[in-house]
Amino acid sequence: MIEVKNVTKRFDGFTALDSLSMRVPAGAVYGLVGPNGSGKSTIIRHIMGIYRPDEGEILVDGQPVWENPAVKGRMGYIPDDVFYFLSASVRDMMKYYRGIYPGFDMERYEKLKGVFTEVRENKTIRTMSKGMQKQAAFWLQICLRPDVLVLDEPVDGLDPVMRRQVWGLLMADAAERGITVLVSSHNLRELEDVCDHVGILDHGRLLLERSLSELQENIVKIQIALPEGAALPEGLNLLHESTTGRLKTLILRGEAEEIEARLSACAPLFLDMLPLSLEEIFIYELGGNDYAVKDILL
Repeated sequence: MIEVKNVTKRFDGFTALDSLSMRVPAGAVYGLVGPNGSGKSTIIRHIMGIYRPDEGEILVDGQPVWENPAVKGRMGYIPDDVFYFLSASVRDMMKYYRGIYPGFDMERYEKLKGVFTEVRENKTIRTMSKGMQKQAAFWLQICLRPDVLVLDEPVDGLDPVMRRQVWGLLMADAAERGITVLVSSHNLRELEDVCDHVGILDHGRLLLERSLSELQENIVKIQIALPEGAALPEGLNLLHESTTGRLKTLILRGEAEEIEARLSACAPLFLDMLPLSLEEIFIYELGGNDYAVKDILL
Protein backbone atom coordinates (compact mmCIF):
# COMPACT_ATOMS: atom_id res chain seq x y z
CA MET A 1 0.00 0.00 0.00
CA ILE A 2 1.16 3.53 -0.84
CA GLU A 3 0.14 6.31 1.52
CA VAL A 4 0.71 9.99 0.74
CA LYS A 5 0.00 12.09 3.82
CA ASN A 6 -0.39 15.88 3.54
CA VAL A 7 2.57 16.27 1.20
CA THR A 8 3.56 19.80 0.17
CA LYS A 9 6.37 20.64 -2.24
CA ARG A 10 7.48 24.07 -3.42
CA PHE A 11 9.97 25.03 -6.13
CA ASP A 12 11.22 28.63 -6.01
CA GLY A 13 8.00 29.80 -4.38
CA PHE A 14 5.73 27.76 -6.66
CA THR A 15 3.56 25.21 -4.85
CA ALA A 16 3.68 22.04 -6.95
CA LEU A 17 1.93 19.88 -4.33
CA ASP A 18 -0.52 21.40 -1.88
CA SER A 19 -1.14 19.25 1.23
CA LEU A 20 -1.77 16.27 -1.03
CA SER A 21 -3.10 13.06 0.49
CA MET A 22 -3.88 9.89 -1.44
CA ARG A 23 -3.99 6.16 -0.77
CA VAL A 24 -3.19 3.36 -3.22
CA PRO A 25 -4.48 0.06 -1.77
CA ALA A 26 -2.24 -3.00 -1.83
CA GLY A 27 -2.80 -5.01 -5.00
CA ALA A 28 -4.66 -2.19 -6.75
CA VAL A 29 -4.09 -0.79 -10.21
CA TYR A 30 -4.49 2.92 -9.50
CA GLY A 31 -4.76 5.49 -12.28
CA LEU A 32 -3.62 9.01 -11.42
CA VAL A 33 -5.13 11.43 -13.91
CA GLY A 34 -4.61 15.13 -14.48
CA PRO A 35 -3.58 17.79 -16.98
CA ASN A 36 0.01 18.69 -17.74
CA GLY A 37 1.41 20.61 -14.78
CA SER A 38 -1.05 19.15 -12.27
CA GLY A 39 1.71 17.56 -10.17
CA LYS A 40 1.54 13.94 -11.34
CA SER A 41 5.25 13.52 -12.07
CA THR A 42 6.16 15.47 -8.94
CA ILE A 43 4.23 13.19 -6.58
CA ILE A 44 5.56 10.12 -8.40
CA ARG A 45 9.13 11.29 -7.81
CA HIS A 46 8.27 11.70 -4.14
CA ILE A 47 6.79 8.20 -4.02
CA MET A 48 10.00 6.84 -5.56
CA GLY A 49 12.12 8.70 -3.02
CA ILE A 50 13.72 10.99 -5.60
CA TYR A 51 12.26 14.16 -4.05
CA ARG A 52 11.94 14.86 -0.33
CA PRO A 53 8.68 16.59 0.66
CA ASP A 54 8.81 19.98 2.32
CA GLU A 55 5.93 18.84 4.53
CA GLY A 56 4.14 15.52 5.06
CA GLU A 57 5.32 11.96 4.52
CA ILE A 58 5.08 9.05 2.08
CA LEU A 59 4.88 5.44 3.24
CA VAL A 60 4.98 2.13 1.37
CA ASP A 61 3.54 -0.70 3.47
CA GLY A 62 3.94 1.52 6.53
CA GLN A 63 7.62 2.30 5.91
CA PRO A 64 9.00 5.70 4.83
CA VAL A 65 10.42 5.77 1.31
CA TRP A 66 12.93 8.57 1.72
CA GLU A 67 16.47 7.18 2.11
CA ASN A 68 15.14 3.66 2.66
CA PRO A 69 16.97 1.21 0.35
CA ALA A 70 14.99 -1.78 1.66
CA VAL A 71 11.69 -0.23 0.48
CA LYS A 72 13.14 1.05 -2.80
CA GLY A 73 14.50 -2.42 -3.55
CA ARG A 74 10.89 -3.65 -3.78
CA MET A 75 9.81 -0.93 -6.22
CA GLY A 76 10.04 -0.58 -10.00
CA TYR A 77 9.74 2.70 -11.90
CA ILE A 78 9.34 3.77 -15.51
CA PRO A 79 9.47 7.57 -15.89
CA ASP A 80 8.05 9.54 -18.78
CA ASP A 81 11.57 10.25 -20.07
CA VAL A 82 13.53 7.03 -19.84
CA PHE A 83 17.16 7.51 -18.79
CA TYR A 84 19.95 4.97 -18.47
CA PHE A 85 23.74 5.15 -18.31
CA LEU A 86 24.90 6.89 -21.47
CA SER A 87 26.64 3.94 -23.11
CA ALA A 88 24.49 1.16 -21.57
CA SER A 89 22.66 -1.47 -23.58
CA VAL A 90 19.70 -3.53 -22.37
CA ARG A 91 22.09 -6.33 -21.48
CA ASP A 92 24.35 -3.93 -19.56
CA MET A 93 21.39 -2.70 -17.54
CA MET A 94 20.25 -6.26 -16.91
CA LYS A 95 23.64 -7.03 -15.33
CA TYR A 96 23.45 -3.83 -13.28
CA TYR A 97 19.94 -4.60 -12.00
CA ARG A 98 20.92 -8.18 -11.15
CA GLY A 99 23.56 -6.75 -8.84
CA ILE A 100 21.24 -4.47 -6.87
CA TYR A 101 17.83 -6.18 -7.07
CA PRO A 102 17.92 -9.62 -5.43
CA GLY A 103 14.59 -10.55 -7.02
CA PHE A 104 15.71 -9.99 -10.62
CA ASP A 105 14.32 -12.91 -12.64
CA MET A 106 16.84 -14.00 -15.26
CA GLU A 107 14.57 -16.73 -16.60
CA ARG A 108 11.87 -14.18 -17.26
CA TYR A 109 14.39 -11.87 -18.91
CA GLU A 110 15.20 -14.57 -21.45
CA LYS A 111 11.51 -15.38 -22.05
CA LEU A 112 10.63 -11.73 -22.67
CA LYS A 113 13.00 -11.62 -25.61
CA GLY A 114 10.12 -13.22 -27.48
CA VAL A 115 7.86 -10.30 -26.59
CA PHE A 116 10.24 -7.39 -27.19
CA THR A 117 11.59 -8.78 -30.43
CA GLU A 118 12.35 -5.39 -31.99
CA VAL A 119 14.60 -4.28 -29.13
CA ARG A 120 18.22 -5.07 -29.90
CA GLU A 121 19.70 -6.35 -26.66
CA ASN A 122 23.23 -5.06 -27.28
CA LYS A 123 22.32 -1.67 -28.77
CA THR A 124 22.94 1.47 -26.68
CA ILE A 125 19.57 2.43 -25.21
CA ARG A 126 20.03 6.19 -25.64
CA THR A 127 20.36 5.73 -29.42
CA MET A 128 16.97 4.01 -29.64
CA SER A 129 13.70 5.70 -30.55
CA LYS A 130 11.38 6.69 -27.69
CA GLY A 131 9.16 3.70 -28.37
CA MET A 132 12.08 1.29 -28.29
CA GLN A 133 13.38 2.89 -25.08
CA LYS A 134 9.97 2.37 -23.46
CA GLN A 135 9.96 -1.28 -24.55
CA ALA A 136 13.44 -1.74 -23.09
CA ALA A 137 12.29 -0.14 -19.84
CA PHE A 138 9.29 -2.47 -19.55
CA TRP A 139 11.46 -5.48 -20.34
CA LEU A 140 13.86 -4.65 -17.52
CA GLN A 141 11.37 -3.44 -14.93
CA ILE A 142 9.04 -6.42 -15.29
CA CYS A 143 12.03 -8.70 -14.62
CA LEU A 144 12.65 -7.00 -11.28
CA ARG A 145 9.53 -8.74 -9.96
CA PRO A 146 8.68 -5.63 -7.90
CA ASP A 147 5.98 -5.51 -5.24
CA VAL A 148 5.18 -1.93 -6.29
CA LEU A 149 5.41 -0.68 -9.88
CA VAL A 150 5.14 3.05 -10.59
CA LEU A 151 4.58 4.21 -14.17
CA ASP A 152 4.60 7.77 -15.48
CA GLU A 153 2.92 8.05 -18.92
CA PRO A 154 4.08 4.46 -19.49
CA VAL A 155 2.82 3.62 -22.98
CA ASP A 156 3.48 6.99 -24.59
CA GLY A 157 5.37 6.25 -27.80
CA LEU A 158 4.26 2.60 -28.09
CA ASP A 159 2.22 1.35 -31.02
CA PRO A 160 -1.25 -0.18 -30.32
CA VAL A 161 -0.06 -3.79 -30.57
CA MET A 162 2.80 -3.26 -28.11
CA ARG A 163 0.50 -1.31 -25.77
CA ARG A 164 -1.81 -4.31 -25.61
CA GLN A 165 1.10 -6.69 -24.94
CA VAL A 166 2.57 -4.50 -22.20
CA TRP A 167 -0.76 -4.02 -20.44
CA GLY A 168 -1.33 -7.77 -20.68
CA LEU A 169 1.98 -8.47 -18.93
CA LEU A 170 1.25 -5.92 -16.20
CA MET A 171 -2.30 -7.16 -15.60
CA ALA A 172 -1.04 -10.74 -15.39
CA ASP A 173 1.45 -9.71 -12.67
CA ALA A 174 -1.25 -7.79 -10.83
CA ALA A 175 -3.57 -10.80 -10.90
CA GLU A 176 -1.01 -13.53 -10.18
CA ARG A 177 1.34 -11.80 -7.74
CA GLY A 178 -0.89 -9.07 -6.31
CA ILE A 179 1.56 -6.27 -7.13
CA THR A 180 0.50 -2.68 -6.57
CA VAL A 181 0.55 -0.58 -9.73
CA LEU A 182 0.36 3.23 -9.83
CA VAL A 183 -0.10 4.60 -13.35
CA SER A 184 0.05 8.32 -14.09
CA SER A 185 -1.59 9.65 -17.24
CA HIS A 186 -3.41 12.71 -18.55
CA ASN A 187 -5.56 10.42 -20.70
CA LEU A 188 -8.45 8.84 -18.81
CA ARG A 189 -9.53 6.75 -21.80
CA GLU A 190 -6.17 4.98 -21.72
CA LEU A 191 -6.71 3.82 -18.14
CA GLU A 192 -10.37 2.83 -18.31
CA ASP A 193 -9.79 -0.84 -19.12
CA VAL A 194 -6.96 -1.51 -16.66
CA CYS A 195 -7.51 0.48 -13.45
CA ASP A 196 -9.68 -0.44 -10.48
CA HIS A 197 -9.02 2.81 -8.60
CA VAL A 198 -8.73 6.31 -10.07
CA GLY A 199 -7.78 9.73 -8.70
CA ILE A 200 -7.89 13.15 -10.36
CA LEU A 201 -5.10 15.59 -9.59
CA ASP A 202 -5.13 19.31 -10.41
CA HIS A 203 -2.98 22.20 -9.17
CA GLY A 204 -1.26 19.87 -6.72
CA ARG A 205 -4.48 18.75 -5.05
CA LEU A 206 -6.53 15.58 -5.31
CA LEU A 207 -10.01 16.45 -6.56
CA LEU A 208 -11.49 12.99 -6.33
CA GLU A 209 -10.34 9.49 -5.37
CA ARG A 210 -12.65 6.50 -5.80
CA SER A 211 -12.73 2.85 -6.73
CA LEU A 212 -14.32 2.16 -10.11
CA SER A 213 -17.02 0.06 -8.51
CA GLU A 214 -18.06 2.98 -6.30
CA LEU A 215 -18.15 5.32 -9.27
CA GLN A 216 -20.10 2.96 -11.49
CA GLU A 217 -22.67 2.12 -8.82
CA ASN A 218 -23.45 5.75 -8.07
CA ILE A 219 -24.19 7.26 -11.48
CA VAL A 220 -26.29 6.02 -14.43
CA LYS A 221 -27.04 7.07 -17.99
CA ILE A 222 -30.52 6.56 -19.43
CA GLN A 223 -32.28 7.29 -22.70
CA ILE A 224 -36.03 7.69 -22.39
CA ALA A 225 -38.99 8.78 -24.53
CA LEU A 226 -42.13 9.74 -22.59
CA PRO A 227 -45.75 9.78 -23.78
CA GLU A 228 -47.19 13.13 -24.87
CA GLY A 229 -47.69 15.38 -21.85
CA ALA A 230 -45.85 13.09 -19.41
CA ALA A 231 -43.10 14.45 -17.16
CA LEU A 232 -40.17 12.95 -15.33
CA PRO A 233 -40.79 11.94 -11.70
CA GLU A 234 -39.92 14.54 -9.08
CA GLY A 235 -36.98 14.07 -6.77
CA LEU A 236 -34.54 12.57 -9.27
CA ASN A 237 -30.92 13.59 -8.70
CA LEU A 238 -30.42 14.84 -12.25
CA LEU A 239 -26.86 15.79 -13.20
CA HIS A 240 -27.38 16.38 -16.91
CA GLU A 241 -30.19 16.29 -19.44
CA SER A 242 -30.15 16.60 -23.21
CA THR A 243 -33.07 16.24 -25.65
CA THR A 244 -33.23 15.20 -29.30
CA GLY A 245 -36.83 15.29 -30.49
CA ARG A 246 -38.76 13.24 -27.91
CA LEU A 247 -35.71 11.27 -26.80
CA LYS A 248 -34.09 12.44 -23.57
CA THR A 249 -30.63 11.42 -22.41
CA LEU A 250 -30.34 11.63 -18.63
CA ILE A 251 -27.33 11.39 -16.32
CA LEU A 252 -28.56 10.59 -12.81
CA ARG A 253 -26.93 9.93 -9.47
CA GLY A 254 -28.35 7.02 -7.52
CA GLU A 255 -28.97 3.28 -7.61
CA ALA A 256 -29.65 1.99 -11.12
CA GLU A 257 -32.48 -0.40 -10.14
CA GLU A 258 -34.33 2.24 -8.13
CA ILE A 259 -34.01 4.84 -10.91
CA GLU A 260 -35.16 2.38 -13.57
CA ALA A 261 -38.20 1.42 -11.45
CA ARG A 262 -39.22 5.05 -10.94
CA LEU A 263 -38.89 5.87 -14.63
CA SER A 264 -40.74 2.70 -15.67
CA ALA A 265 -43.71 3.85 -13.59
CA CYS A 266 -44.14 6.70 -16.10
CA ALA A 267 -45.00 4.13 -18.81
CA PRO A 268 -42.27 5.37 -21.19
CA LEU A 269 -42.44 4.68 -24.89
CA PHE A 270 -38.74 3.81 -24.78
CA LEU A 271 -36.30 3.22 -21.91
CA ASP A 272 -32.71 2.05 -22.14
CA MET A 273 -29.81 1.97 -19.68
CA LEU A 274 -26.52 2.92 -21.36
CA PRO A 275 -22.92 2.29 -20.27
CA LEU A 276 -21.04 5.32 -19.00
CA SER A 277 -17.42 5.84 -19.88
CA LEU A 278 -15.07 6.63 -17.02
CA GLU A 279 -14.54 10.03 -18.58
CA GLU A 280 -18.28 10.78 -18.45
CA ILE A 281 -18.49 9.62 -14.85
CA PHE A 282 -15.80 12.05 -13.75
CA ILE A 283 -17.17 14.94 -15.78
CA TYR A 284 -20.62 14.65 -14.25
CA GLU A 285 -19.40 13.61 -10.80
CA LEU A 286 -17.24 16.70 -10.49
CA GLY A 287 -19.78 18.92 -12.18
CA GLY A 288 -17.24 21.39 -13.55
CA ASN A 289 -18.30 24.21 -11.23
CA ASP A 290 -14.84 25.05 -9.98
CA TYR A 291 -12.61 23.34 -12.53
CA ALA A 292 -12.51 22.98 -16.30
CA VAL A 293 -13.06 19.25 -15.89
CA LYS A 294 -13.31 18.52 -19.58
CA ASP A 295 -9.93 20.12 -20.15
CA ILE A 296 -8.50 18.03 -17.29
CA LEU A 297 -9.74 14.77 -18.74
CA LEU A 298 -9.35 15.19 -22.49
